[in-house]
This record gives sequence, C-alpha cells and structure tokens, in this order.
Amino acid sequence: MPPRFFVDQALASPGELSLPPACARHVQVLRLQPGAAVTLFDGSGDEWQAEVLAMGRSEVRVQLLSRQPAQRELAQDVTLAVVMPANDRMDGLVEKATELGAAGIQPLMSERSVLRLNAERAEKKVAHWSGVAIAACEQSGRSRPPRIAPVRTLAAWLQDLNPHDPRQERRWLLSPGSAQPLAAQAAAPRTLVLSGPEGGLSAAEEDAARERGFVAMNLGPRILRADTAPLAVLAWLALS
Repeated sequence: MPPRFFVDQALASPGELSLPPACARHVQVLRLQPGAAVTLFDGSGDEWQAEVLAMGRSEVRVQLLSRQPAQRELAQDVTLAVVMPANDRMDGLVEKATELGAAGIQPLMSERSVLRLNAERAEKKVAHWSGVAIAACEQSGRSRPPRIAPVRTLAAWLQDLNPHDPRQERRWLLSPGSAQPLAAQAAAPRTLVLSGPEGGLSAAEEDAARERGFVAMNLGPRILRADTAPLAVLAWLALS
C-alpha cells in the first residue's frame, strides 16, 4: 500500500502539484524516489492517487492521477468532550480516538483538572494535537481528521451548548455512580460523550451537565482511567 500523506490545501483536479512544506518533509524522510506511488488526502473525504515526479532539497513535486472516495468514517458523528488528562496522556487519547473514528474532540478544564493551560499554551497544545490527529489519519486510513476544538472551561462550554434534541443527538455523561448501561438509549445521528478528569467531575458539574441534556452512563464495575473511559465508549460505538 502506498504511503498516505495529508495535504493542507484543496486537491481539485489531476495535474502537477508542488507539495506544501510539511507534507514534502514527510516524503523526503521516507526517501521516496521519482516514480514512487503515494496517496494524498485533504480532509474532504476523498483520496488522490499520485506519483512522485521530482525530489529536491526544499521541494517535492507529484502528479495527481485519480480521485477516489474513501468510506472509512463511522456511521454516526461522535464527539468526545474530555477534561484533559495530565502527563501527556491527551496525546495518546487524541491518537487512539482518531484511529477509532471520532469526528471531533473538545478539550476541557474543570474544577478538579490537573492539567491547566493559559491561552498561549492552550493554542499551542491544540495545534500539536491537530498534528497528532493528522498523523493518526495517515496511519489508519481515515481521510477526515477529527476537529480539535479550542480548550475551554467545562462551565463555559456547557453554557454555550445548543438546546438538546434527543432525536438528533445523544448526550452521555460518563459517571461511576448510579447510571444506566450504554445500550439503554435509542440511537441518534450524533453522540456527544462527556468525561471528567482523574478525580472525576464534581457533583455540581454533573448536575450542570444533566441540565443540558446529558444522561449518566456506567461503563461497568471497574474504574477506568480518565484517558481510557472515553476511548472505551468510542470503541463500543464503532463496533455497534
């Protein structure tokens, strides 16, 4: 299978293309030679089969050959709203969530957050996580990188949520307390999963989530880590 690369510009028609610098560096690292086959995608959902034409010190040119649809997304739109775990665990969460098919990831900070970011660090982290997601798409075969939203506080994010329509979106709150099993709710085109930090959400935060239409869901008798729980739900949805 040819190596896959994300191109941060629209791929519209067959023809010669000079790859953007970030993509060109990946091709150069693999030491691909003229004539080598590559697959390119721009986030639109399609893939382009292409051939390397020339490799320079600062430029890589390819020939776009044919466009093909890539149907590898989940049947439903799943967004993970996660209070960011500490110690770079968020990197692994973004990577695995991308592989499993998440359509979006909303990083949050809550009352008990261990990881807290100021505006500048938050912006840099979102850019970094977007790169992690793109790399996971290149590896896994996805052609639509998940949306990595700006970091927000849980309270502000809940306040700005649209009114809940259960026919269009399920809202699940992962809680180890009294809750119903995942299979208890009817299907909907979209699922929004909210999970807390290492110490869990406070009682006030859980109440605020319920007021916005979230239903508490239980993942069983074991207590999962903050970076494991949302991935377990996503895997269950991907295989349902």
